[in-house]
Amino acid sequence: MTSEATDSNADVQRLCSLAGLPRATYYRHLNRRSRETADCELRDQLQRICLKHPFYGYRRVTATIQRKGMIVNAKKVLRLMREDNLLAQRKAPFLKPPAQRPRDIVVVPNLVRGLVPSAPDQIWVADITYVHLAKTFAYLAVILDAFSRKAVGWAFENTLDASLAIAALDRAIETRKPQRGSLIHHSDRGVQYASIAYRQILADRDITISMSRPGNPFDNAKAESFMKTLKAEEVNGKAFADIRDARRRIDSFIADVYNKERLHSALGYQSPLEFEAAFAQNKAR
Repeated sequence: MTSEATDSNADVQRLCSLAGLPRATYYRHLNRRSRETADCELRDQLQRICLKHPFYGYRRVTATIQRKGMIVNAKKVLRLMREDNLLAQRKAPFLKPPAQRPRDIVVVPNLVRGLVPSAPDQIWVADITYVHLAKTFAYLAVILDAFSRKAVGWAFENTLDASLAIAALDRAIETRKPQRGSLIHHSDRGVQYASIAYRQILADRDITISMSRPGNPFDNAKAESFMKTLKAEEVNGKAFADIRDARRRIDSFIADVYNKERLHSALGYQSPLEFEAAFAQNKAR
């Protein structure tokens, strides 16, 4: 044993003696903190894998994590995925589709590739990301107007099922009231956007559905860029007390900073609200 280790052990023994605690209590606390840190890192990997591969079951997720060099068994992965509501949902709930919509459409082609919107509410882009809270995760679904980059609908919850994406969509529709038949909704091929419930809302309002090609994040670059901005400027490095605190601060960032103040080079260094206001003024002329 080195002299440094001997000195360290002596310091621990002396401090425990002063506190009236056995050394075993200190080491149990130390080991518990180490396990909590390891579990936090594991949960972070689980979120990344399940967002990228929403159909993966816990065995395939375990294999993916092990390929990254992490030592973990499938039972622990299953427990954490169950706690974080990450288990794959392969069966869609029964929901009668609209009469004039094909029954078995799950994913559709990319219809916006090469299209450049010339006005608001021609193309909406949607995406979902996760936010790391103190001891768990929550999820943010966002819909942007591709013309102005304005966030027109968003929802922040501790669930990753279709209800999260539907809440963001409902908010966008209520806020913007898009003209029927004039809007394309574009997203990746996530199970939330491919769900019957989500697609029925779009079909009921004559909103055309478009989805990215498999494994091609560039097809949804504007939504990906927004998520990167959100993580860099508001989420990363922040400590959220709980989901309510995170929701309040993220809502404020999106509504008051991103939409109102943040300048976008693609918009001629205007904010989304300024860009839409200038467009409306020019159109009125």
